[in-house]
Amino acid sequence: MREAAKHGLIEYIPGDSDFKIKDEGKLTDKQRNALLFIRENILKKFGSTGVQQVLDLSVFNTLKYIAIFPGGINKLADQDGNILPDCFLLPPNSTALDFAFKLHTDFGNNFIRAIDVKTKMTVGKEHKLKHGDVVEIVANK
Repeated sequence: MREAAKHGLIEYIPGDSDFKIKDEGKLTDKQRNALLFIRENILKKFGSTGVQQVLDLSVFNTLKYIAIFPGGINKLADQDGNILPDCFLLPPNSTALDFAFKLHTDFGNNFIRAIDVKTKMTVGKEHKLKHGDVVEIVANK
């Protein structure tokens, strides 16, 4: 499905419960039949291909990892205005200092404090992170 979307045959975002064929005329009979088979026998029955659900179940439910996003207190975009898409998976009970080291050894070694971007509160190195936190690390140069 990704390949079909990549080649402009369908509109599909991984994890979606359906797709849209862009131009029936561009599909071979084999491609059309394969896509319809996937729609009828996988997407309609299970709601998705299941890959994202398996990953989510494995990472978040079984391993109990948490998703942490680096961000800035004043903005969450780079110099071109693109929202930063980075996400780091950390084990449960990870701290702000653990996150600093995950970003870069220099951030961990020169850690001063962290800022919870959502609440704008300063937190220390032992602050336990929660799933979905957006954190700015402040470190010496």
